[in-house]
Amino acid sequence: MKKIYLSALSVSLVLALIGTNLLADNPNEANEKVAKEEVKEVDIAKVSESFGHLIGKNIENLGFQFDVAQVLKGIRDCTEGKTAPMTEAECIQAITAAQEKAFKAKASENLVKAEEFLSKNSKEKDVVSIEENKLQYKVEVAGDGSSIEPHFSPLIRYKGSYLDGTVFGASKEDEMISLDETIPGLSKALIGMKEGEKRTVFIHPDLGYGTQGYLPPNSLLTFEIECVKANNAEAKEEVISTNAPKAQVKQEAEIATPATPSEVIR
Repeated sequence: MKKIYLSALSVSLVLALIGTNLLADNPNEANEKVAKEEVKEVDIAKVSESFGHLIGKNIENLGFQFDVAQVLKGIRDCTEGKTAPMTEAECIQAITAAQEKAFKAKASENLVKAEEFLSKNSKEKDVVSIEENKLQYKVEVAGDGSSIEPHFSPLIRYKGSYLDGTVFGASKEDEMISLDETIPGLSKALIGMKEGEKRTVFIHPDLGYGTQGYLPPNSLLTFEIECVKANNAEAKEEVISTNAPKAQVKQEAEIATPATPSEVIR
């Protein structure tokens, strides 16, 4: 958590200043650009306000509630040369501790909500329980084609959402997933689906991402899924063969980039 949150703040601030750095590092290139384009006067007030929004956006992403008034006081005091009440190391350590506390509280809260929902949902009409209070589904549209079997790589369309209905990922086109590589809840819920069938799947955090991954900790996951093709294994083998030499590069790139919709279900 510490690396993810703090780097988000640092990277954004660096990006905000990168234009200035480039001008300093490449004076010839900058002069050529100035010669080609009309120089516009910088609106300092507007830039200052926008920079404040940049800081505010990152504060929201840190995972706990800051005292914004004190943040503004700290900025003013710093520009006036006053000493901060904590060293940078102490501040980072305190932020990390606050993040961990907020993370645990959110994980506990989400787990209670997930279990309460699944217990109540199990009594709803047409809801099928694969694992009691852990994994459920409801058939929205029946299918009549081939069925998905264990270890298959089906072609699907999906939309994933949280308990409050907020969508966290959706396919823009047909997507292939491997039952052996996706989360246990989704893998188990897809088995038996027929081509053309649509299901709504409800997954307990224990069979989802738990406290790991990109999503809020211990989130109950709801997937609306349509089975397009029960097994697309031949296409999968072709993709693996084509991308094999680039596997290491892809793995390294994923460390530094956010999840795409297709990565959500893996």
